[in-house]
Amino acid sequence: MKRLIVAFLALGFIASAVAEEAITLRSTELKDKPYSDAKTLLTLPERSKVEVLMRRASWTQVKSGTSTGWVKMLSLQLVRGTTQRRADNGLRSLFNVAQTGRGGSSVTTGVRGLSEEDLKNSKPNPQELEEAKQYAATKDEAKRFAKQGKLKPQQVGYLPGGER
Repeated sequence: MKRLIVAFLALGFIASAVAEEAITLRSTELKDKPYSDAKTLLTLPERSKVEVLMRRASWTQVKSGTSTGWVKMLSLQLVRGTTQRRADNGLRSLFNVAQTGRGGSSVTTGVRGLSEEDLKNSKPNPQELEEAKQYAATKDEAKRFAKQGKLKPQQVGYLPGGER
């Protein structure tokens, strides 16, 4: 029994060590489940600090004060300096899709909130590029990931006029 308690304490310590902080980018509903039609627990004001607990598709489980719930991933911005690298290098979340409700229909997550003018006036950020490179997988890592997931190679042809 003592070993079990020690193991749970150790897991709790490890989990807290990889916690990330984020802020809400806009007023955001905190949901009890990761679905758009789930019950709203409360509304977090813009710039609220939250602790990121878990990610599932386009949803992020967060803790704000004494409340824990789910918010849309695109409503959050990670606070610089708190990001911990996950063991999966983010590859698992790359292939996730969002569940939109109890019916289980799926959609992909896209970019929102950027106007054509924002894109035209964007400037490179070398520091962010270097940080993003840390998520890159080597060819061997990608092969191991594919093997673990029992993925099989498939040949995908070019669209007409798309060959180079």
